[in-house]
Amino acid sequence: MRGVNASPVIAADQLRLSVAPMMDWTDSHCRAFHRVLAPHARLYTEMVHANAVIHGDRARLLAMDPSEHPVALQLGGSEPALLAQAARIAAEAGFDEINLNCGCPSDRVQAGRFGACLMREPALVADSVAAMIAAVPGVPVTVKCRLGVDDDHEWERFLAFIDTVAAAGCRTFVVHARNAWLQGLSPKENREVPPLRYDWAYRLKRERPALQVVVNGGIADAAEATAHLAHVDGAMLGRAAYHTPYLLHALDVRWFGGELRSRSELLRAYRPYAEAQLARGVFLKHITRHLLGLFAGQPGGRAFRQVLSEGAHKPGAGWALVEQALALTGRAQAA
Repeated sequence: MRGVNASPVIAADQLRLSVAPMMDWTDSHCRAFHRVLAPHARLYTEMVHANAVIHGDRARLLAMDPSEHPVALQLGGSEPALLAQAARIAAEAGFDEINLNCGCPSDRVQAGRFGACLMREPALVADSVAAMIAAVPGVPVTVKCRLGVDDDHEWERFLAFIDTVAAAGCRTFVVHARNAWLQGLSPKENREVPPLRYDWAYRLKRERPALQVVVNGGIADAAEATAHLAHVDGAMLGRAAYHTPYLLHALDVRWFGGELRSRSELLRAYRPYAEAQLARGVFLKHITRHLLGLFAGQPGGRAFRQVLSEGAHKPGAGWALVEQALALTGRAQAA
């Protein structure tokens, strides 16, 4: 394990800065933007059920721009054969990692026997992981999990889950460091109400040093994310990265080196991707919805959001609208 006071520049293969999958948010446009901000981050798709990958609209569900790499597809499901088939399809589509979700607490995933309820079925998770590993040799298969579900507060039970899945070949665990409550809480409340226990993720790394452990849950700023590196191998950011995306850029520079670039410079670096999408018929609103937080807390940030929010949905809206919003922030910052 590496200390916070060690060299601030760490090789990307030794450390993970990850952006969490978020339903209805982390589409390809979002990931392409985050890649501009953070060249070394591992990006994740939203969770896609194995059945959807096999039988659904793959062009939409597996949409990925070459600029996004490295990017992981997060799968949901509980049938090893179907997960293996979906993993094979994802690998053929070019994904760099297959991640099995064992942490989502929504009613829909409970009804389908996947997500967080799989924490109670470690043998099934192990069988699923083994099947996926066999199906996609050379592509890492990882697991995102909670500490437990409902009133499961026994360290031994959590460790047994990890050990069972690790024995099947999984070497990387993204640990959302709180329990999932399957009854009585909404998915939003499940991200906020169950107490965070980062010490369990830290202890896991101490007791199983050969595993790669990435901590997730409640990480709000660069200092907090960096502090975790004294104990684990990386941090996964979710809503903080989405709502204040410049945080991703600041962390990437802090951890991996490089020059800190201005928000305007980064946004203009995204322009070629955005204009290519516009040329394909994508509406500007589908692209700019991921940009709204770029100037959060900065002079002109509200005007930036307002211009994009009010104008991006209009017919014919193009990159000129983004430049208009940038001009307002520039004037506000100069005032």
